[in-house]
Amino acid sequence: MTPKHEKQEFVTVLVRDPRTQKEDSWHSYIDYEIFIHTNSMCFTRKTSCVRRRFREFVWLRQRLQSNAVLIQLPELPSKTPFFNMNNPHHVDHRRQGLQEFLEKILQDALLLSDSRLHLFLQTQLSPEDMEACVSGQTKYSVADAIHKFASLNRRFPIEDEERKKGKNDADSDSESSSSGLRPSDDSTSCGCKASPASEES
Repeated sequence: MTPKHEKQEFVTVLVRDPRTQKEDSWHSYIDYEIFIHTNSMCFTRKTSCVRRRFREFVWLRQRLQSNAVLIQLPELPSKTPFFNMNNPHHVDHRRQGLQEFLEKILQDALLLSDSRLHLFLQTQLSPEDMEACVSGQTKYSVADAIHKFASLNRRFPIEDEERKKGKNDADSDSESSSSGLRPSDDSTSCGCKASPASEES
């Protein structure tokens, strides 16, 4: 018999809002907003939103697979030479595939214990900086990185309410920038929306 006050854990993940970004004068790429809302104890922040491109999903899958060799990871949408970033159907098909990939990953307790997954979902650090962080080569911890990224971005109303309730605990979001954290260039481009109910494009 479970007590009434015991809440069931949930993780909501949405991959949405594909945007074309300029890499240089000749090349462009599409990135996607990843919105997380959860009550899971596994997560440092209960609500977060970052932007990631396809090649970063590829990196994440490779790293997760190398750390959990006995688990069959879900596949990413296939990278096809016929992918056209100007074709809304191609873009939406990839977006759906990326969302399904994350939904399956987040159901596995072993994968949820991988710090790279949390840095991928809750910071805008580059793959190189994520690797450095998890291997202890940075001045900041995984939790520091996640809190720092949250402090650089607009807070969500849900988290503001939670913070008001527990005002007595120290807010590490206001730490000085001496931690050496460097969000990647597109960290400010995340137009995060507080509500998970959003239009899909």
